[in-house]
Amino acid sequence: MAKTAEKTTLSTTVYQKLRSDIIQGEFRPGEKLRIEGIASTYGVGSNAVREALSRLSSERLVERHEQRGFSVPTIALDDWRVLVRTRCWLETRALEEAISHRDERWEEGIVLALHRLSRYRSDFPAERAAWEDAHRNFHRALLANCGSPWLLEFCEILADHASRYISISHAFGRMPRNGQSEHEALMKAVLNGTPQEACALLVAHYTKTLQTIEELFTEERFATLATGSGPTRTAELTD
Repeated sequence: MAKTAEKTTLSTTVYQKLRSDIIQGEFRPGEKLRIEGIASTYGVGSNAVREALSRLSSERLVERHEQRGFSVPTIALDDWRVLVRTRCWLETRALEEAISHRDERWEEGIVLALHRLSRYRSDFPAERAAWEDAHRNFHRALLANCGSPWLLEFCEILADHASRYISISHAFGRMPRNGQSEHEALMKAVLNGTPQEACALLVAHYTKTLQTIEELFTEERFATLATGSGPTRTAELTD
């Protein structure tokens, strides 16, 4: 029993690490994920890596090829547009439901999440990771009271995929905008405005990110990365 628990814990740890590295752009789009190489880098056995890759393929964060192993999904402008559009559909629905079921605890959670977000600056490299966590938690707080764990889970999946595109854009010097005024306006609309106003601001917020990455796809370096022929690590892109 102890060995089984240890194996499960190791597999979960590898899954979480690999998942984070893919979302953060540590592997380039289209890069082949070699089991032995990852196992060596992470200092674990190949079985744990294989299990993690299989799990990630079910989340579409890894592509599985019959008889040819695994790779990181490529990126494409059309896919990015569909992702943002779908995210807006689902999150506005979740936001409407959250507003309709509003209570004091939910409202206080949003205010607290915005306060924590205001502590950090996205354009300060030393604070970027903390800002990203706080930013994600603010958006989670907006939807938290929607009453549907299924809907929240789908929103989380889409947010992860959007984060991968955004992380890659950072490697090209496109720093995330701080957006504090956007977040404050969104909070005020959610707490004091109409659902229509709140949803319109949420869509506008995501549309600005959409437009930033649309512009990136016009750059030759980014287009090279999108085809899977660029550098293997995003760190190399900032040199």
